[in-house]
Amino acid sequence: MKHDDMETRIASRDLVRPRIAVIGTGGTFAMHGRHRFDWIEYADSGVIHPIDDLLARLGELAPDVDVVPIPFRSLGSVAITPKDWLELAVLIRDTAAADPLLTGFVVTHGTATLEETAWFLDLVLAVEQPVVLTGAQRPANTDGSDAAANLRGAVALAAASASRGAGVLVTMGGLFFAARDVTKAASFELAAFEAPPYGPLGRIDADVSVVWRRRVFRDGQRNPAFGSVLDHAGAHAFTLPRVDIVTSYAGADGTAIDAFVSAGARGIVCAGLAPGRPAAGEMRALRDAVQAGVAVVQATRAPRGVVPVQRFLTVDGILVGGDLAPAKLRIALMLALAVDHSDGVASERAASVNVERLQACLLDL
Repeated sequence: MKHDDMETRIASRDLVRPRIAVIGTGGTFAMHGRHRFDWIEYADSGVIHPIDDLLARLGELAPDVDVVPIPFRSLGSVAITPKDWLELAVLIRDTAAADPLLTGFVVTHGTATLEETAWFLDLVLAVEQPVVLTGAQRPANTDGSDAAANLRGAVALAAASASRGAGVLVTMGGLFFAARDVTKAASFELAAFEAPPYGPLGRIDADVSVVWRRRVFRDGQRNPAFGSVLDHAGAHAFTLPRVDIVTSYAGADGTAIDAFVSAGARGIVCAGLAPGRPAAGEMRALRDAVQAGVAVVQATRAPRGVVPVQRFLTVDGILVGGDLAPAKLRIALMLALAVDHSDGVASERAASVNVERLQACLLDL
């Protein structure tokens, strides 16, 4: 893009009210409680409101901001799949291209897998506009619901100029986080999201002022690690490679690992014990998986854990996950394997993947 064209676009954007596209994907945010304190089993009502209906009910969210509802599909977040991630990412990319004067995007999402969707989008999207995910712990029609406040904060965060170039963000309970670090840490509390050990990036005040306290370091312009995956997302045969997570515990053996390999896993993330090691009984199965051409990555189930490069792993061809949580590593590994097989047809063996390049990629995220 020419410099003059960029200045014209920026000037045009600054002369009009911010326009935020709100994409509804369902979740608690869209569900309807059966009574005023239905904070746990509200899914049993069977009622899920479309995003335009919810926005009409909630009224004006933030001063001097126009909200544009964009339907996607209504899902409980326990039902979301990698196919949904791909289609959501393509929708955001294509909407941004069709309407470059949009200021930003907000995605309402169920909280159970919100952190995973956010990380996937962070790894594949190259849009200029901020992308912010939010959800709710209590349905909008129940007492004490956080739906309206969280959406209000997300709209303000997506409209803030400082959010541009910061990657995909998550906001809940007046705080906002980097997609890489955020996780859901409580089942029903309103302050359910944390980012151990790094903490939030900032807060959203009661008057919807956005206060940044630290920035996400990004080298140069937004350049997602796996953006090329979206170029193949529309292909009929394209699917992301299967990657599974196995959790270590005292006395664990290789049964689950063997089963995942038999089921066709292209990669396995081992959520190991706190030092970042598998249980002793799992080692045989992990070695066998590597020999079968499966990409194996050692992680840790510790919330603030780190798995550095260590000889006892590398000697068996096992990769290390650094400080990425197991669920985030799974997504990164799926995308890394998909990039190596971007024609949509994975080879019979993941051994064709450049192991050194894959290791460097995972540690660089």
